[in-house]
Amino acid sequence: MTRSPDADHVGAATMAAGPGWPVVLHHDGLVLRPLRSRDAGQWTRLRAVNRDWTGPWDSTLPADSRETPLDFGQLVRRYRRAGREGSTFGWALALDETGRTSARALMNAPIIGQITVAGVTYGAAQQASIGYWIDKGHAGRGYTPRGVAMAADFCFGVVGLHRLEICIRPENGPSHRVVAKLGWRYEGLRQRYLHINGDWRDHDVYVRTAEERPANGELHRLLTRSLSPDWQPD
Repeated sequence: MTRSPDADHVGAATMAAGPGWPVVLHHDGLVLRPLRSRDAGQWTRLRAVNRDWTGPWDSTLPADSRETPLDFGQLVRRYRRAGREGSTFGWALALDETGRTSARALMNAPIIGQITVAGVTYGAAQQASIGYWIDKGHAGRGYTPRGVAMAADFCFGVVGLHRLEICIRPENGPSHRVVAKLGWRYEGLRQRYLHINGDWRDHDVYVRTAEERPANGELHRLLTRSLSPDWQPD
């Protein structure tokens, strides 16, 4: 098993593979693993039962879009191709309660959500955007900020990106609490930025640059802050 460059620090996620895609990250039972075709039933059920919970924040296609909605198989193939290209890293957020860290156990961990690093650009920009959703039954337990921190540490420490952003609708209270736990800087309002739930919506933009990244990494900072008496999961 190889480890990320930050894995010598307390609170760093462990990589279960080398830096090339597919990449599996795990820390204390929380797993970021690629979606697979065999996840179709589980993923579809999870999305269905959480429709009211995630629907107001889900991306949609404008009426004049040249694209069509992807089915699950197409989504998996797109993520696989984009992961190999380094343009998108699409992970299932999964929970392994077996205590095992074998590749099989990690890849079979039940899905509780999703974390996606999209729009990865290199050259003079070196940036990307992080999006996420979690099953309502698992919300409020600290899984989302921990998963985002793991993904961010991978992007900064392994991919070598300079800037990450998280864009959130102003009305999305739970998602704002996630970035509050992470301590990312508020950059401002981006008007009519993304097509969400049927229309173009404004988004609050939160940013972390490599210069602002905590010395021991995002996950270490998050776990250290969680020891504070006034800490609340998410």
